[in-house]
Amino acid sequence: MAGWEGVAGSLASGLLLGGMLALIALGLSIALGVMKLVNLAHGEWLVGGAYLGYFALQWAGVDPFVGLLGVGAVLALLALPLHRLLIAPLAGQGMEPPMMTMFGVSIILQNLYLLAFHADSRAIDTPYAGAPLAIGPITVAQVYVYGCAVSVALVVAVHLLVTRTAFGRDLRAASADPVAAAALGVDVRRVHALTFALGAACAAMGGVLIGTAFSFTPSSGSTYLLISFAIVVLGGVGQVLGTLVAGLAMGLLQALGGVIFGDGYRDLVGLVLFLLVLALRPQGITAGGRR
Repeated sequence: MAGWEGVAGSLASGLLLGGMLALIALGLSIALGVMKLVNLAHGEWLVGGAYLGYFALQWAGVDPFVGLLGVGAVLALLALPLHRLLIAPLAGQGMEPPMMTMFGVSIILQNLYLLAFHADSRAIDTPYAGAPLAIGPITVAQVYVYGCAVSVALVVAVHLLVTRTAFGRDLRAASADPVAAAALGVDVRRVHALTFALGAACAAMGGVLIGTAFSFTPSSGSTYLLISFAIVVLGGVGQVLGTLVAGLAMGLLQALGGVIFGDGYRDLVGLVLFLLVLALRPQGITAGGRR
């Protein structure tokens, strides 16, 4: 068993990683909360963002944190025509057709990534990626601190967008009752398209953060999709700040599982917690209001 400094460092790293995971899960949560869309291609948006961040650094020397918003904007712009062509025509036909459509998109994107980039493992290599940062007796990776800080800032920005803007008002109305919202003049189709694009942007920016901390491959998205589902269930569907709290909790609990049982059991702890919450409190641990 490692000394208390090592255990504290592992738990602190898990908490910081949880902050980054929250941004990824947020994109899934808002799509599910507003559009009732189970986006099974969400992990592929993340991988796409990681590749964009990687090549922006390799080809143009753009630091991943500097280019973060640009990566999110690119994926959002790519998501808009996808929504128009594949998702919008299925409106009103239940959850299953859009879900299966996005499953097909997931398979196609994975194969396109494999064709373009092969199965090689890559990472966004920056000078601070592996550099340690000492906080008293606790040592964590610098990239975890930077990534968590940026992620929390972006989640709070989305919260303010949802709660303090006209678009956020329309989004909440479309989420609560799309028929009534449309009758009151809300362009529900436009709200859904922008929500889909926002979800893709959150996943892509989270992918850049993950790509600076870990290696990734064309098939890495499936792991983060499962973790994102667990965080959404923990935090409550469509709850922005609840997703942040759940992400931090998930990262901390995964780290605790790694300390107690070994690193190979990190994901197992998170998925067991996911099943328990789904069975005992399906509305989420932070549910009490909508957002």
